[in-house]
Parts: sequence; C-alpha cells; structure tokens
Amino acid sequence: MLAPPPSSVAPLPRIQPLPDLLVSQIAAGEVVERPASVLKELLENALDAGSTAIQVHLEAGGVKLIRVSDDGCGIARDDLTLALTRHATSKIRTLADLEGVSSMGFRGEALASVASVARLSLTSRARGSDHAWKLKAEPGAAPEPAALMAGTVVEMRDLYYNTPARRKFLKSEATEYGHCAEYFKRIALAHPRVAFTLVHNGRTALQLPRASLAERIRAILGDDFLEHARPVDVTAGPLSLGGLIIDPAWAGQGKDSQYTFVNGRFVRDKVIGHALREAYRDVLHGSRQPALCLFLGIDPAAVDVNVHPAKTEVRFRDSRAVHQFIFHSIQRTLAVPIRADEPLRATPAASASGGRAMFAPRQQPGLGMAEPAAAAYLEFARAARPPAAPADPVRSDTGLGSSLEQRPTGPAAFPERQDSGPPQADSAPPLGYALAQLHGIYILAQNARGLVLVDMHAAHERILYEQLKNALDQQRMSRQALLIPAVFSAGPLEIAAVEEHGEALIELGFELSLAGPGQLALRAVPGLLQTGDPVALARALLAELQEHGLSQLVTTRRNELLATMACHGAVRARRQLTLPEMNALLRQMEETERAGQCNHGRPTWTELSLADLDRLFLRGR
Repeated sequence: MLAPPPSSVAPLPRIQPLPDLLVSQIAAGEVVERPASVLKELLENALDAGSTAIQVHLEAGGVKLIRVSDDGCGIARDDLTLALTRHATSKIRTLADLEGVSSMGFRGEALASVASVARLSLTSRARGSDHAWKLKAEPGAAPEPAALMAGTVVEMRDLYYNTPARRKFLKSEATEYGHCAEYFKRIALAHPRVAFTLVHNGRTALQLPRASLAERIRAILGDDFLEHARPVDVTAGPLSLGGLIIDPAWAGQGKDSQYTFVNGRFVRDKVIGHALREAYRDVLHGSRQPALCLFLGIDPAAVDVNVHPAKTEVRFRDSRAVHQFIFHSIQRTLAVPIRADEPLRATPAASASGGRAMFAPRQQPGLGMAEPAAAAYLEFARAARPPAAPADPVRSDTGLGSSLEQRPTGPAAFPERQDSGPPQADSAPPLGYALAQLHGIYILAQNARGLVLVDMHAAHERILYEQLKNALDQQRMSRQALLIPAVFSAGPLEIAAVEEHGEALIELGFELSLAGPGQLALRAVPGLLQTGDPVALARALLAELQEHGLSQLVTTRRNELLATMACHGAVRARRQLTLPEMNALLRQMEETERAGQCNHGRPTWTELSLADLDRLFLRGR
C-alpha cells in the first residue's frame, strides 16, 4: 500500500548571493568547454590588440599548457588586475558600441572564466612602457616586474585542476589537440596578414608567415582545393561576398572543409548554410558536400554577434536579404558557361593532369572596420572574368535533330577531319571538335589542350534542364502536337489528376485527355522534349503529381520535376550520332550554364591533356 504524501514541505533555504568564484566557474561552463575554447578566446584577444605575429604553445592537447604570445599593443600595469575581472573590457562602452561591435572579443569575461578553472598568468608590456609586468590569477596577487620585449603573453596551465568532475569529460590528447588545431586554422584563414606559429609538445606543427589570402588558403586547405576552386567576388550595396568555392566535380563527403566568416569571424550559421545548399542543389551528386572558404562583409550594426557564448552563431537583421544575396552569388558563380579563354577544369578522374589555379587575389579596400586585424579578411579574389552573355533561353534547336536544321553544318560551323588531318588546335573552341563516338555513350573530341570526353546523355540532360527552367520562368513553354496521339493505360488516380489539373498540365506543355475507360491520350508534349519518349514523359509527370500534389510541383519541387522531364527527354545511350550532331551538342554545352554537371550532379565531361597522354605512354622517358 502506498504511503500518503507528506502533509507539509520542508522550507527552502533563504536566497543568498553566490560566491564570486562559483559565479565565475558557472560562467566558465559556457565559455570554456574544452582547451580549444580557451585558445579561441586568447587568439581573438591577441588579434584585437593589433598583433602582427602570434605564437601558440600547447602541451597535452592544451590541457596542461596553452601559451599565446603576441606583439600587440599590450596592457598597462594598472589595467592588469582589471583584465582578470569579469565583464571588464576596453572594446565597448555603450549599447551602441555593442550593437555595432567590430572587434573579435567584447564581453570581457574570457580571462576571468579561464582563471576560475585553471592556473592563469598574464605578462604584458604596453607600447611606450619602460617595463613589462606579470600578474598571476591568485587571490591578493599584485603585478610584478617581468622581462618581455613587447606585447602580451597569456599562459594557462592545468585546465580544470580545481573541478576534476569536468576534467573527466575531456577526450584524449589527440582529440583535444585536433580541436585546438581546427580553431587555430579558422582564425589564421581570416587573418592572412598576421603570422601564426603553432607548437605542440615542443614540435612545430604549423608555421604560417604573413601572406596573401590565396597563399594562406593554400597553406591550410592545400593545393588541390586552390586548383579546383572557383573565385567569388560579389558586392551588392552594404553586402559583399568573396573567397573560393570548390568546383562541384571535386566536392567531397564531409563538411570539414567548409569555412564561412562574417566580418572576419568564423560562424556556423543556418541562414548561410541553407543558402549554400540551395545554390549547389542542382550540381552536387548524392550526399557530397562542397569545400569552400567564404567571407561575408556586412554592416556590423546589421548583424548581432552576441547570441551565443562561443560567438559561433550570429543573427542577421534581414536574414532573407542575406540568404538571397549569398544564394544568387554562389549560383551565378557556378553557372558561368565554359569560356574559350579559360582552360577546362578536369574532373577527379583526370586529376593526373593537375589544374591551373583560378585564383589571383589582389588588394580590396576595407569596409570601415574599426580594427586593422579584424579587416584583414577583406582581401578577396578578383580573378573571375564577367560571365559570357547567356544564350537565348528558348531556342527552336533544342533537340539534337532539330538543332542541326537550325545550325549550319558546313566546314565553317563544324570543321571535320579531312584527309589533311584534324582542324588547327589553336582555333578549337573550349570543348573542341568531335572525333568519334565511343560505345554510343561518350563523345571523343579534340581541343587545343588534348582530348575531351563527354557523357552525351548527361550533357544533353543539363542543356534541356536549363532550357526548361528558362522557358517556364518566362512563361514561354511551347507545345509540340503529336501527329498521332499516344494512348496508354492509366489508373484511377492518374485519370483523376488529369481531370483535376488539366490547365496546369497545359502550362507545363502537356495536353492529356481521357481516351476511354482506363486510358489516357497524350496529344502534345513540350517542344523542348519532342525527341523524347512521350509516354515515359507523361507517366513521370503524373507520378510526380500524385506523390507531391500540384502546389509543391509549382513551388518547392518545381526544379525536381523539370529535372525528371529533362532526364526522360535527353538523348539516350547507345544512340548513334553523326559528327555534326556531336558538334552541335558540344556547342550547346559551351552556351549552357552549369554544363559541367548533369541534373543529378554527375560530371558531364573530363579532359586529358597531351601531357597526361604522354605520361600514359611513357613518352619522353
């Protein structure tokens, strides 16, 4: 039998203020998650001091020792004690300063939080001062004379020595060092004009001299990223976006190489992340993730950096405008057609050829940032040429057959191999001239650099997809009536969908009607897809309509529907093409945005240079 509840509840103890040490230890739980959190705060303070060289020494992954030395402006003797006090800072004075903060740190709680859970000492020599002073974070301690040429040295030892329960949550030395190294790389990427040195257990792990942004990216992200990346440099009013994004064909599986910065501060922002995913949606294969290094410049008053203790999250005043700006900037960068004056980007299958770096940064004026160290991120790439004028979005020569009727097919348009040999290499367009077809799947072409291999179905699929999008956007979706209606069997739900959404289907270029019990007649298809299988196109459309409904198909799933239609309408494998047809396809690829990937993100072409071919056959060895 259950015992009755107690008749009275014991009164709670009286409310009283917490001790200062306990308050600091509670605050440290938010700021000091692991050694990497301490390193991040100390590096940000060093950058705010205007440092040009920063050295970091770690022991045991940062658990035993973190020492950060800089050559910044230093701290005056009388301010050393205040520097270890909670919420004491030189970076803000009023609410207006907080709303427009441009420094990396601003809360004034990092050193106090670290001092509450570790043994901390602070040595500094202010500029113009005759002596350096050292202060230990101990009760009653006073500054003592010290030896230091310039700048500040912050030394933290034995993290969580006084809170052993929290120390048990730390990982292995290798793991904690990995987190420290990652924070170190993030900050070094955003400040290429500052020299950084990282030493772990007495061994120099990373040494980065002052350099350009391109050189700093190469040192941290590697040659492969720099060689297969596309430059971004867009400005619209108070917003600017610069940096590098990976070519879709070289995207990997993880997000480890995604670095996004807002006014020089590394962030993991949902708005930015969603804009990037949407911009890459049409060109990434499967679950691949793009590597990137992007710097967003924005008015400090238009972004709130005080929404997370670690300052890795921000809140934009107009998040929709930021989302659209990033989305369209990345989308336009990925949509630049193939140009004759730029070498093609080989896909990973042809990586032996190596790539030419498409990134040549030059100086970019600042955006009015208060601190030089915080403004270093504004050195953007300026190597990208303006995109070529886009082709007419709606063409009558969309199918391979009809394209040959509209295009000249003589030697002037498609120079073919004659007895005198192939056309001159220096006059070949970017994708070259077709030589032959391999197994009815691939087109072999010769350009100025070597051999180009094209997946004809994937390439034609992308061409049709882009043309369908443009035609639907401009409400110029033409219809091609079938000479003999295609009659096929249909289920009750398919018939109901046709009767309910007949007008919407007409807007998409399809004319469907009931032909009898359990049968539908297809009388017209989109003119862009007239060479495809009409019944397969109609069935695919009706399947999408049943699964997602009309409202989603014309909004959120619009591009998925058009991609399905393009896939069914593209030229199929094993179809034999003539040389003029192959050349027509190559020329359309050069005029089409995002022609490097099909609708599913697979590469449409790759290139083998003459040097690659020479290596394959050991020529010159």
